[in-house]
Amino acid sequence: MDFRKFANLIMIEQTLFALPFAYIGIVFAGGGSVWTWIWATVAVVAARTAGMAFNRYFDAEIDAKNPRTKNRALPAGEVSKTEVLSIAVASSFFLIVAAYLLNTLCFYLSFLAVGMLATYSLFKRFSSSSHLYLGLIEAAAPVGGYLAVSGDFQLMAFVLGGAIMAWIAGLDIVYAIQDRSFDMDQKLFSVPVRFGVERAKLISAGLYVVSLGALVAAGLLAGKGVVYWLTVICVGLVFIKQQLLARQQDIEEAVRHIFQLNNFVSPVLLAGTVLDLFIKL
Repeated sequence: MDFRKFANLIMIEQTLFALPFAYIGIVFAGGGSVWTWIWATVAVVAARTAGMAFNRYFDAEIDAKNPRTKNRALPAGEVSKTEVLSIAVASSFFLIVAAYLLNTLCFYLSFLAVGMLATYSLFKRFSSSSHLYLGLIEAAAPVGGYLAVSGDFQLMAFVLGGAIMAWIAGLDIVYAIQDRSFDMDQKLFSVPVRFGVERAKLISAGLYVVSLGALVAAGLLAGKGVVYWLTVICVGLVFIKQQLLARQQDIEEAVRHIFQLNNFVSPVLLAGTVLDLFIKL
């Protein structure tokens, strides 16, 4: 498998999107050593790769039926299921090794992480809470980054995780709107299927509010300064724009623009968190 096919299979841009969240957790926890940053990076890259590979493997038949996803690498026949499963297993192994090299707590939790990564795709077959499950998986980035430094459970880790969990869940609900008809035909579960499009948008907006509230709580707990608060305001403005886009008639076009905006959130939040350490206002 060449790199282009590999990058397309695992959506490598989403890995770059997740890394800053782990780094935010590290910064909030005090920074850690150079090795903390290195092994945390390996862990996040491995986790994202494993998660996407498991998703593609278990959803191969569903993706082949969905007009929106039938051209993905696996249903299009560009890669085999054996190759995809091998990537998932190998990446899971690297995640566990990286976690072991961080600390004992991260090592133990890595097995739970692998289990969650492997089962996410199956969730939508029986529960509309799959959006929250995805959010919980994504929340592992800041929580894991924090625990990589602290080595034990602390309130701040869960506040940061809550911010990401609520946001990603709200985002995934909007994403699922474009597949509502298909999901209903295939008897798959989602918030748009269960509650309808308009209520799904309200639930998504509520989760965005929870996410922003958690970012505020994290700033208050850590005694952050003006730079951090300006960053949170910028993130809030992006959230508002995303929710406004979700209310457009052409949901597929709206989702495309929403994900373009996503590219700014994690790096801006990381930059603001780091700069706040050096610029005290």
